[in-house]
Amino acid sequence: MQRLVALLVVCVAVGIASPPACAESSLANPPAGANNFRCRPTRAHPDPVVLVHGLGATMSENWRYLSPLLAARGYCVFALTYGIDPRWRYMGGVIPIERSAPELGAFVRRVLAATHARRVDLVGHSEGTFMPQYWLKFLGGARSVNRYVAMTPLYRGTTFYGLSTLRDSGPPAISQAITAEVAGYCGSCPEFLAGSPMVRKLTAGGAAVRGVTYTTIPTRHDELVTPYTSGLLFARNATNHVLQDVCPNDVSEHVAEAFDPVVARIVFNALDPRHARRVSCAGLPGSQP
Repeated sequence: MQRLVALLVVCVAVGIASPPACAESSLANPPAGANNFRCRPTRAHPDPVVLVHGLGATMSENWRYLSPLLAARGYCVFALTYGIDPRWRYMGGVIPIERSAPELGAFVRRVLAATHARRVDLVGHSEGTFMPQYWLKFLGGARSVNRYVAMTPLYRGTTFYGLSTLRDSGPPAISQAITAEVAGYCGSCPEFLAGSPMVRKLTAGGAAVRGVTYTTIPTRHDELVTPYTSGLLFARNATNHVLQDVCPNDVSEHVAEAFDPVVARIVFNALDPRHARRVSCAGLPGSQP
């Protein structure tokens, strides 16, 4: 029974959280516009942008929309696929985040060395808003990051259809056994649940890390990060843009944010606030032309 529960949880979590295409080439090949290590930052865009994908995705899948748009705007764009379990070669982010975080740190160091930049900007989606927090807080990453734009973030974890309640309501021995079984298939999955030891560790003293400028983009239609308010940061160095507060008729849910032009414009504005432009809701159902 425990094995069945674990399989169901991981299949649902990973299967919904990532786009359906999974090809081996996506592990090796970056999305269009990314990973030109001869790119040199400009005065207009001095910080390279590092894209951090979500649970079960790869860099190619998660960033095939946003990466070329950023590159076309003159950014040096970089992406990685992190957290690969050799048993699930086509899904990133499935090992414990304390093991994925050093991978991000090593990649950022490579980017900084190649571009001669002092800091990078991070753009994360889903787990890409959660795992880097470990690097920022506990592995010295904050000194290497200027801005951090978070799409569908989950700073306080997710209840995920009541799984966190199920974990907490049963006898401790059974709850611990189920958690261990799930972790055997997806080491990061139990860490995302609201109230987990990892969530408590990352939010102790406040989730926002000093010195980093945060922009969050939660969506009220998020079916994986529940409640969506888990993605709000209440700190002086954070700005929250709930998607439907920007465009009330935008129905993008968890995955769709990575392919939403409204979200893309919020990202552009967050990375370059001096040249921010009005976000257009034109083309959305019920919007005025």
